[in-house]
Amino acid sequence: MGRAGRSAIADHLPRLRKDWALDFVVVNGENATSGMGLSGVHAQALLAAGADCVTLGDHAFDQRDMLKAIESDPRILRPMNFARSAPGKGFRLFDAPNGKRVLVVQALGQVFMKKPYSDPYSAVDQVLRAHPVGKLASAIVVDFHAEATSEKMAMGHWCDGRASLVVGTHTHVPTADAQILSRGTAYQTDAGMCGDYDSVIGMEKTEPLRRFITGMMKDRFTPANGEATLSGTFVETDDATGLAKRVVAIRQNGRLAEQAP
Repeated sequence: MGRAGRSAIADHLPRLRKDWALDFVVVNGENATSGMGLSGVHAQALLAAGADCVTLGDHAFDQRDMLKAIESDPRILRPMNFARSAPGKGFRLFDAPNGKRVLVVQALGQVFMKKPYSDPYSAVDQVLRAHPVGKLASAIVVDFHAEATSEKMAMGHWCDGRASLVVGTHTHVPTADAQILSRGTAYQTDAGMCGDYDSVIGMEKTEPLRRFITGMMKDRFTPANGEATLSGTFVETDDATGLAKRVVAIRQNGRLAEQAP
């Protein structure tokens, strides 16, 4: 979320990759550019900091240069059930260390969203059927960019036993429900934003408070730029099955209580 979130990734991700021996890192960069989408330059900065894949969301193309940037770098993914005419792809099989392959899938939810996106369940199902976990894909990460917690939980159960991790993004607030579902898929309703939590979901507090209290708008929203918390989800998978052995919610630095794998 904004410059604070980008700084948190740049400052801490290289260390975390080394300290935790991370094989593969997915960063959702949805609002990393001024709180509105992601520019090509900032996408490359996230990748240079240690991300193996950058996912987007419903604001995928708020920054117009992303229309070209996503075509030139296959490590950037947009939601697979976005407009059919949109550039880029919604899933990809990536090479990871030791001959492993990681499938990353992103889809948009439908509940409470501003646009009527196509059915995410059938879209994700088709990809998972074509890439069985533990076989064609050593591990599978599903980033479900959705508003409603119930819809995210439904997606977790829909993918249970067929993905290594289903993690929600979009609502900016980390949830306390990291768990391994009954068939072996790790799940967290929302990984939370990387950004300044002395804010209203990453935005400087004054204008959101004015609008909530008075119903009147005066200024544009601007990202809060204090010390950021790096938030996310850590998952350890079984080499034989690709399913989860361990899942932990991550909080590093900033205002939130720190957790680590």
